[in-house]
Amino acid sequence: MNWIKQELAQRGTLINQALENYLQTEEIYPPVIHQAMRYSVFAGGKRLRPILVLAAAEVVSNRPHRALPAAVALEFIHTYSLIHDDLPAMDNDDLRRGRPTCHKVYGEAVAILAGDALLTQAFEVLSDTAFPDGPESTIVLQVIREIAQAAGTLGMIGGQVVDLASEGQQIDLPTLTYIHQHKTGALIRAAVRSGALLGGASADELLALTGYAEAFGLAFQIADDILDVVGNEAVLGKPVGSDARNEKSTFPNLFGLERSQEMARETAEKAITCLARFGDRARFLRALTQYVLERDS
Repeated sequence: MNWIKQELAQRGTLINQALENYLQTEEIYPPVIHQAMRYSVFAGGKRLRPILVLAAAEVVSNRPHRALPAAVALEFIHTYSLIHDDLPAMDNDDLRRGRPTCHKVYGEAVAILAGDALLTQAFEVLSDTAFPDGPESTIVLQVIREIAQAAGTLGMIGGQVVDLASEGQQIDLPTLTYIHQHKTGALIRAAVRSGALLGGASADELLALTGYAEAFGLAFQIADDILDVVGNEAVLGKPVGSDARNEKSTFPNLFGLERSQEMARETAEKAITCLARFGDRARFLRALTQYVLERDS
């Protein structure tokens, strides 16, 4: 556990430096929008999606730095989604990562625009022709398409729409799985596939990593549902029990806590099985998958 925490901290530092390199400074006019963007991006967080981008590239090549712009773009998109999720029209949350949410600090209008700006800048970064070592333009275009689809109505936004429509209702497992696979899982899948593509993965390697990403994403979300029930608010940095207050269906709500924990373990084991072909090169991804089950935040 100590090893994976140290690895995550080191990789997080690398991601934070890259985010700093791509974000405008607070002084650039108009300053308030850049302040709001930076406030949300640097509010903390696990940097899970960019870390997965680089880890997938690392598994298939010795040039993970080629995937760094895609890692930055995924974190911008993820942060935009959190800003918008927290708005009164959505989840109406006052805290994110232990701090007041963007709209509580800068107002709803600027928060909406900060999210829009991060989404827009993500694709500016992705289309940067100065990718390290220059992946082929066809690969870069494929990555842009992957990420755009994952962020759109067939991915994250679609999942959010069904999630909002399902509040206050008893939904079945297929609907709950759809929400998790799209609202959260789509960007995780895109992160792993983007890293693999930019790292030069073969068709078989890409298929194996896609299977890993899909199982990992579901295990991560089941574990997240569980944390909303049993987590420590001071550690999580956000209120626990928000799913129940917002009348959202979750795995613990449908199956109970014990069965949900079993399902998280089973799904994580499925993810790890997908990594068999990569041997020791996938050591970090295996450890990360186990860490997801044991994390407290």
